[in-house]
Amino acid sequence: MIRFPDGAEAVYTVVTNPDSAFVVPYFDNRDTMLVRQWRHAWEESSWEVPAGTFDEGEDAMTCARRELAEETGLIATRYTSLGVVHGAAFLTGRAHMFMAQGITASERNPESYEQDMEVMRLPFVDALQSALDGGIAHSGSVTSLVRAARALKLI
Repeated sequence: MIRFPDGAEAVYTVVTNPDSAFVVPYFDNRDTMLVRQWRHAWEESSWEVPAGTFDEGEDAMTCARRELAEETGLIATRYTSLGVVHGAAFLTGRAHMFMAQGITASERNPESYEQDMEVMRLPFVDALQSALDGGIAHSGSVTSLVRAARALKLI
């Protein structure tokens, strides 16, 4: 229950969730990589940038490196912070966004629930256009792609 300044009260739900890291891989040839996974709440699959929640005691950079390697098999030598945003207003977790560069391929090591995850490499500008046109609808991914485009001085 929350109380407003005028004394009115309302039920307000707060969901405590861990922080997460979102990673936009940016290859030397200007490609990026997206992953597609089933989202149960939406009852549809979603193309997204690699991302995941912090493990216990983990910091943003460690989470970003781990998620990129797990979901795509990519290892990056440089990470640029793209900032931090909040999710929905009732969630406590924040999204830490990064661009990864200096990329080499390694072996994918997905979590058991990520075994059916698809991976797609495509030109960064195509991913950005999809985010702007609504083809990519995952809010953290859209924000990460737009912030990466700004960091690359593409917008």
